[in-house]
Amino acid sequence: MTHANAPAETPPRSTLVVTAHAGDFVWRAGGAIALAASRGEKVTIACLTFGERGESAKAWREGRNLEEIKAIRREEAEKAAAALGAEVRFFDAGDYPLVASAELTDQLVAVYRETQPDVVLTHPVEDPYNGDHPAANRMALEARILAQAIGYPGAGDIIGAPPVFYFEPHQPEMSGFRPEVLLDITEVWDTKRKAMECLGAQQHLWAYYTDLAVRRGVQLKRNAGPNLGLAHNTMAEAFMRPFPQIAKELA
Repeated sequence: MTHANAPAETPPRSTLVVTAHAGDFVWRAGGAIALAASRGEKVTIACLTFGERGESAKAWREGRNLEEIKAIRREEAEKAAAALGAEVRFFDAGDYPLVASAELTDQLVAVYRETQPDVVLTHPVEDPYNGDHPAANRMALEARILAQAIGYPGAGDIIGAPPVFYFEPHQPEMSGFRPEVLLDITEVWDTKRKAMECLGAQQHLWAYYTDLAVRRGVQLKRNAGPNLGLAHNTMAEAFMRPFPQIAKELA
């Protein structure tokens, strides 16, 4: 029984991930998601498309039709999200191309207001190899702004200004990406790898993103100072910040 004057429980921290395709959240931010979930935080993944046209070549070569491929990618993403400890929601907006629209942005506003995120993860602004990623970025940022506006119609309370982190694109040097934040994911690496292995449609990426985690881990150790006791096999993910970091001390 709760006493009338007892302080209200603080809700768990909330992370919102806005991703273009069914696999993106695993490759780019699976470690960040698993870390948040391991701390008891709520993680919601807004998956705008299944990647059914542009990122399911294996299934197309096997002679699958569009609806079969969507079902395959949905199941893979659900298993991966469950492995990471997150909830995934599918918008089925259609990929290649993913077209930014007012209707889809409005749906994202509703998700922002419902989840009240403390942190937002999404694609960076640039990706010359995949126009769906910048489209997802534009809608994620616009929805964040609209969700703050008290006059914007829709259910739910307005949000504050959650910090945004861009996760690493597949070819960062071609996408204006700088690894400004290196996140140590060593303790949840096995969880991320398990989630990666749920994505059979993109098995060719398993080794690439394992190698990338190793490289970013090396960079993390190089930038962390000599006395932090970091593991030899440190694994990491890289992120970029589009907005200023707010701080009371420099660290």
